Amino acid sequence: MRIQDIIEGKKEWRAHVARVKALPQDYQIVYKEIQKYLFKVGPVELTDGMSLLSGIIDLFEEGAALGKGVLEVTGSDVAAFCDDLIKDSKTYADIYQESVNQEVNKAMKKVTDKTK
Repeated sequence: MRIQDIIEGKKEWRAHVARVKALPQDYQIVYKEIQKYLFKVGPVELTDGMSLLSGIIDLFEEGAALGKGVLEVTGSDVAAFCDDLIKDSKTYADIYQESVNQEVNKAMKKVTDKTK
């Protein structure tokens, strides 16, 4: 990674954070929870990690400008809102589930092979 890329990334992140801080308090609270949720379970192969988060801010800015409360925008089940955003993306949870299944299958095959 080039130093220029790092500097651009930091500038982009600072601008992103400034947009979040400009949102009404209820939107900021929900945004931070969404961000945490996505970082924990979120998509593995984001082509641009900022694009999803920026899209959420766009949506939140629009909702705030219309005078809506944040839960009017996301619905009361914020986790379901997040899941819907990433429904077509492979997540860390998917990868973990696959590895568990593979380990179980390997172990069962060893047991089955020994009993033959």
